[in-house]
Amino acid sequence: MKKKKNTTHSITIATIFASTFLKKLFINQSFSNMSQHKVVLLLGSNIGDKKKNLQEALEHIKKGGNDILKISEFLTSEPVEFVSSNIFCNIASIIFTHLSPIQLLDFVKSIEVEMGRINDSKVSGGYADRIIDIDIVKYDELKFTSERLEVPHQKHLFEREFSRILLKDFF
Repeated sequence: MKKKKNTTHSITIATIFASTFLKKLFINQSFSNMSQHKVVLLLGSNIGDKKKNLQEALEHIKKGGNDILKISEFLTSEPVEFVSSNIFCNIASIIFTHLSPIQLLDFVKSIEVEMGRINDSKVSGGYADRIIDIDIVKYDELKFTSERLEVPHQKHLFEREFSRILLKDFF
């Protein structure tokens, strides 16, 4: 004689498991969002396939555990504060990150190096063509200045026309 399987019992256990899993997921997500910081980034490229470079940089940012909330349209602009025949392609992005301002700076600088950026303007003292440039414009409502980082980024917020165009819908 064949024993009948108790499907009601199996369904109840599966329902309890799924419910518990979803609650844990929701609770963990809620707590992780509490430690997230809202950051505005500006990205630019004037070497190679510029749009592809920007998209690749955004992929690196996302793979680093950051959530990308918003991305502006692409905007082309002339180089600022240096002479070059290479036009820039730029975008702005809002992300959520768990990184501190300095950790985020180190992270975006590592992306720049990984993608092939050779020259950092803070180190060299001047601007040059670059495959990728990632600037932290705002970090929550923090006001922070060090040798390596100024938040908010005054030049992007108040002096550079292309930045103001990209950021107009972000604030």
